[in-house]
Amino acid sequence: MTGTQRRQQLIEIGRALFAERGYDATSIEEIAQRAQVSKPVVYEHFGGKEGLYAVVVDREMSMLLEMVTSSLTQNRSRVRLEQVALALLTYIEERTDGFRILVRDQPVTNSDGRYSSLLNEAVNQVAHLLAGDFGRRDFDTSLAPLYAQALVGMVSTTATWWLDERTPPKEVVAAHLVNLCWNGLSHLEAEPGLSSEWNGKSERA
Repeated sequence: MTGTQRRQQLIEIGRALFAERGYDATSIEEIAQRAQVSKPVVYEHFGGKEGLYAVVVDREMSMLLEMVTSSLTQNRSRVRLEQVALALLTYIEERTDGFRILVRDQPVTNSDGRYSSLLNEAVNQVAHLLAGDFGRRDFDTSLAPLYAQALVGMVSTTATWWLDERTPPKEVVAAHLVNLCWNGLSHLEAEPGLSSEWNGKSERA
């Protein structure tokens, strides 16, 4: 196994253990044992458990942030909401271990890789988009951050709940989230659907 392959193997093993047990309950000994290497090999690649954890979190944060932010830069407002909800739910579906790591308690020294920091980034981007929408409609643009917090919080909390439930399907969850966000309680659709497909293509007419 090359050095690059070994490093990737250790990252995947660490990712699985951190998701299963959390940072504190995971040891270098167990990581090395699962990889069938000695502890010095792990230290050589990452300097210790915290270094490995930082790499794992950084990779997961980068992947999730890319999925979420790319969905915010395309299409109209309603489709943006759909894509954001689907991006987060798809990440949870495809990289459950990674999401569990991001929402777990993390080492005090690792403040940049917290799920909350990603949510703050999403809130800032949504607030910017809403401010533009509000301005065009002569609404108070200073309220955009409030609405952004509400929208991102709703999607994030629902996604965390869906992490364990996994039902209904993500497309149904996203449709109902957007139904509430877009229409409000007084104008809910009985059977909402998505106006776009989760394939990165432009919206349908």
